[in-house]
Amino acid sequence: MTDTIFAKIVSGEIPARKIYENEHVIAIMDLSQVTKGHTLVITKKPVRNIFDYDEELASNVFAVIPKIAKAIKKHNPDVKGLNILMNNEAVASQTIFHSHIHLLPRYGENDGFGLKWEDHSNEYTPEELDRIKEKLIKSLEGLK
Repeated sequence: MTDTIFAKIVSGEIPARKIYENEHVIAIMDLSQVTKGHTLVITKKPVRNIFDYDEELASNVFAVIPKIAKAIKKHNPDVKGLNILMNNEAVASQTIFHSHIHLLPRYGENDGFGLKWEDHSNEYTPEELDRIKEKLIKSLEGLK
């Protein structure tokens, strides 16, 4: 994983518009700028995605998200909201397999970014939902 573009940015091999850095993460402006101020928070530890996080890494990475989010909002009075998005594996639209979190400032409904949420609640019986819940609870056992 040391050959990803993000690993090269973290190591300084490739320049980036860095806005924040500590011993655990680097935050850079995304080249695509889906919305103005679109920022990536990239782990310095070369992990693929959330499935490779342990509690310590999660604590260190997610602790800086509010600070960067507040800076994004503060930098432009037109920011009305913020999406925090993390794609994990190709099926979830991950294209660079080095963990990173997108912070996407929102300026209005037609700012170039959107999510599609579908309601599938009518497809599940209460019993099916209970079975899913119990499987999830059982899956939590032994995880750190």
